[in-house]
This record gives sequence, C-alpha cells and structure tokens, in this order.
Amino acid sequence: MKVAIIGTGNMATGLASAWAAAGHTVSIGARDPAKAAALADKVGHGAVGGGVAAAAQLADIVVLAVPYGGAADAIQQAGGLAGKVVVDIINPISADYKELVVGHTTSAAEEIQKLAPQARVVKAFNTIFAGLLAPEARKGKTLQVFVAGNDAAANAAVSELVRSAGFEAVDSGALSNSRYLEPIGEMNIHFGFFLGKGPVVAPAWVQV
Repeated sequence: MKVAIIGTGNMATGLASAWAAAGHTVSIGARDPAKAAALADKVGHGAVGGGVAAAAQLADIVVLAVPYGGAADAIQQAGGLAGKVVVDIINPISADYKELVVGHTTSAAEEIQKLAPQARVVKAFNTIFAGLLAPEARKGKTLQVFVAGNDAAANAAVSELVRSAGFEAVDSGALSNSRYLEPIGEMNIHFGFFLGKGPVVAPAWVQV
C-alpha cells in the first residue's frame, strides 16, 4: 500500500518504521520538509520525506500523526484529502495529558471528518503507545488495534495495514464509536503515566 504519515513524532516514527519494514510504500510529510526527509532516511526501506502536500499526493492512505490542535492545519496543508482514506490516530487530550478536550457528543475522528468531508476517515491506533509499535517491544504478544469507520472498504484497507504491522485488527463499528475509543485511549494514558504501569500497556477486548 502507499501510505503517507503526516508528522514526525514518536507515533509517526514507529508507524513509518513498521510499515516500511513490512514492504509498504511510505512517505512522510511535515511542515518542515527537512525534518520529514531526515526521518525517512532513519526509517529506510525506501521511505521518502518532504512537505505535507507532496507526501499526501503520493499516497492512497494518509495517517494523521499530529496533535489534535494541529489536525486542521495538517488537512489544509495536505489539500483537503479528498478521495483519500484518512487514519486518525489522535487522542484529543489536554496539555497535562489528564483529560479529553473533546468527547461524549462528538470525537476527534468525527471532527476530522468534518474538516475533510470528501475523505474516508477511520479511527485506529489511538490506544497503542508509540513504544509498542516495534514488534520486538511486544515480546511475542499480539495487541489489538480498534478500527472504526463508516466506509467498509476503507476499514478493510486500514485493517490490512494493522495486521501487516503485527497487530490484531478489531472491527469497532461506525466512526461515531470513536466517542468511546478515545476515552479508552485516555484511560490507557492514565494507566501508563499516572497509575505507574508505564507506556507498555494496551487495552484488549476479550470474548469469553
């Protein structure tokens, strides 16, 4: 698959590394093209880096790996993302990481869909810490990634990406279910950073 990752933080780095190593065509975009190019060199496996618009243009699937407050700017820089599958990995959290700034009656994913109305937005990876994206960090365990969206084909494509990185893709229903997935992501942050478990935990939905 042709995947663009917008952002150069820890999640962007981990996802780009995992997908490039799995054989996907990866482009990285950032407001500072030099920073994106440097990350692409670090990732290797043919990854390329540059501006946001250029990276998005090269891809069929665009991952927003930016803070919630930067999503609107990233979408604008990317040219609106019409026709693209857009993967929203964002937890809309406060500066101190302790609470959500969006929730209950909407979600970051739904607000992003409003900002990119001609894109097909899918929620995924918001419950996975960056440190667990590398296969060796999971110690042989298969972690779950919850996938929610309104377009079956887009959900299937994102689920394939999830599996190619060594995760289990869990069908989580419509995009509006992001209203529930984002609080799970925030709870995971509390477990990791405020309840002493460290950023090596992840939620799972277990059928008995």
